[in-house]
Amino acid sequence: MYRADAPGRVNLIGEHTDYNEGLVLPTATPQRTVVELSPREDRIVRVESEGYMPVAYRLGEERHCGDWGDYVRGVTWVLTKAGHPIRGFDAGIASRVPPGAGLSSSAALEVALLRALREAFSLALDDMALAYAAHKAERDVVGARVGTMDQLAAGLARTGEALLIDMRKSQIERVPIPDSVEIIVIDSGIAHDNAKQGAYNERRAQCDEAARRLGLASLRDATLGDVERLAPQNATLARRVRHVVTENDRVRAFVAALRAGDLARCGALVDASHASLREDFEVSIPELDALADALRAQRGVYGARLVGAGFGGSVLALADAGRAADAARAAAERFRARSGRVGHVVMPV
Repeated sequence: MYRADAPGRVNLIGEHTDYNEGLVLPTATPQRTVVELSPREDRIVRVESEGYMPVAYRLGEERHCGDWGDYVRGVTWVLTKAGHPIRGFDAGIASRVPPGAGLSSSAALEVALLRALREAFSLALDDMALAYAAHKAERDVVGARVGTMDQLAAGLARTGEALLIDMRKSQIERVPIPDSVEIIVIDSGIAHDNAKQGAYNERRAQCDEAARRLGLASLRDATLGDVERLAPQNATLARRVRHVVTENDRVRAFVAALRAGDLARCGALVDASHASLREDFEVSIPELDALADALRAQRGVYGARLVGAGFGGSVLALADAGRAADAARAAAERFRARSGRVGHVVMPV
C-alpha cells in the first residue's frame, strides 16, 4: 500500500493572471487530499472516493466521461502517453478540500494521485514535472482550460509561506507569511466547476483575443496604454486587459507590503483586486460581494476578495493574528442573515 497527499490552495492575490503569463501568490490550505494505492499485475484501474460513484477502466482506454473520474483518467493518460511504466491499481481517495470552493480540490487530487503513483512505480518525475503532468491531465482530458498555478501550488506550496510564481518564466520564490497575519477563507456554498462553467473559458478566450488585437504574445506584456488603445474597438476586452495589467501590479505591491508587515496596505490591495474582478473581469456575483462586505465589517480584518475562477466559491480575507476565528464566525453569521446562505469557514480551522 502506498500513501500520498497534497494540499488545497488559496491564492492570496493574482487572479486570472496565471493563464496570461502573469504573477500569482498562492499558499497551501490545511485541508489535504489523501490517496492510498495498491498496484495490480494487470492494466485495470479501480478508484473509490466517498460520496462518488466508483471509477473503473483499463489503462490505454481513457476517455472524457464528464464525471469526477476524468481527473483520475487524465492522470493515467498523461503518464502512459509519456511512456512512464505504470500498471493498473486499486486506490481510495479521501479529501478534506471542499469541491467547488475555488480551493483547487481537483489539483490536490491530481497531485496526490501522481505522488502515490510515483512512489508505487518509481517514476522519474520531480515535483515540477509532476505539477505539469497534473495540469496536462486537467486541460486535455477533463477539459478545463486552467493555468498551471493550481497544480504548482498543490505540488510545491508549504504551510506558512506563499509562492510568488512568475507564470511566464516558471520562476518560483518562497515568501514567508508573517506570524502577525492570519488568513480567513469562507466558502460561500455556491459551487463552481471550471470544466463546466462556460464563463471561465469565455474569459480565457477574451484574453487571447485581446492579446491578438494588440499584437502581443500574452497580456503579460500589456500596459494601461494598451487599454486606452483597445477601448474604442471593444470596451469589454479593454476591461479584461485592465484587470490583468493592474492585478499583476497588485501582486508585486502585495509582496512588498507583506514583507514589510504592512497589513493595511495588503488589505487595500486585496479590496482593489476584488473590485477589479467584479467590475473589469466581471466574475463576481452578489453573494460573493456580500460575503466580502461581511468580512470587511469585522474588527481586525484587512480587506477581502473572491478567490478562484469566480461565479461562486470562496472569499478570502486577511486578519490580525488571534482575531481570525472570531471574525470568520461573525462574518459567516452576517452573511447567513443577509443572504440566507450558509457560509462554511475553511480557514482558520
